[in-house]
Parts: sequence; C-alpha cells; structure tokens
Amino acid sequence: MISTNEFKTGQTIVYDGNIYSVIEFMHVKPGKGAAFVRTKLRNLRTGSVTDYTFNAGTKVERAQIDKNMMQYLYADGDRHIFMNNETYEQIEIPANQIQNELKYIYEGESVEVMFYNNTEILGVSLTDKVVLTVVETVPGVKGDTKTNALKDAIMQTGLLVKVPMFIEEGEKIIVNTNDGSYVSRDK
Repeated sequence: MISTNEFKTGQTIVYDGNIYSVIEFMHVKPGKGAAFVRTKLRNLRTGSVTDYTFNAGTKVERAQIDKNMMQYLYADGDRHIFMNNETYEQIEIPANQIQNELKYIYEGESVEVMFYNNTEILGVSLTDKVVLTVVETVPGVKGDTKTNALKDAIMQTGLLVKVPMFIEEGEKIIVNTNDGSYVSRDK
C-alpha cells in the first residue's frame, strides 16, 4: 500500500479495480478543511485519462507492472505478434489495445511490452523519441528555405509528419512519440 502523499509521476496504482499510471499530481492545502491530492491518472487498460481527487494520506494499492523487451514481428489481421528476445516466446496483442503505438513501431523493432502481475498484457511502452525512415515526400524547391516552411512526409509506418523542406526520401529522422512531430535528422 502507498499513501497518496507519496505519489510520483509515472507511478502505477490499483484504484476502483483499474490500473492507473500517475500523469500528474498536486497537493492542495486549503485555508479551511482537510488537505487533499488532485491527480490526473491514465487507465493502463483503456488509455483514457481521468481526474481524481484523494483525501491526503489515503492508502491505495501499488500496481506491479513488469516491462519485457520484445521484438515486433508482424501484423496478422487485427492481431500483432511480438517475440520475447530471450525465450523466443510469442504473444499476440490486439490492434485496438496499441492503436496509437502502431504509428511508431515497425517490423523487427524492439519495444517494451507492459504486463500486470506477469499475466495481463497492458500494451507497449514507447520511448519519447523514435527513428523512422521517410518513404514518401515531395522534393524541396530551391529558395523555399527563407521561412520555416514545412512539407508532408510519410514514414515507413504510414505516419504523416510535417518536416522541413530539406528532408528527402530515404532519410532517417527522429520523431517525438508524444505528439508525432519532427525533432531532427538522425545522425
């Protein structure tokens, strides 16, 4: 059990039968009345974000989340197959469970798969930035570099990213997984 006074960003808890990750929290001490903790929690099963207010000092159960490095193998209809790099065991994850993450992963890439109590698959954990290859974009026109002009580029995963005019097909770029934005060229 953990007290709400000990919350940290990224911590996982079990509350009302659901598994949550703490996105943000704030201790509030009003002039009158008891102190409380205002939180923003992400449901790890559904991905939805909810606001909860706890009385200060309330005890909640800590959720044991394990992350295993697995390689994304292929898509089989609505299921996506991942393989444990050490045991070669394969698991299937439904597409609706990792819909947002699919924009950033490709066949052969290693990612962290999250498990609750080593039995329930919660989804895929991405890094903040990933390297993707540009497969389609229009060529930049000479003289278009005076402003911060952007053009559309399609990545190997099908993700559409706004990139600077100097980026060409075949280049590897770094993409932010939080908002799908261009960061820089890959070195």
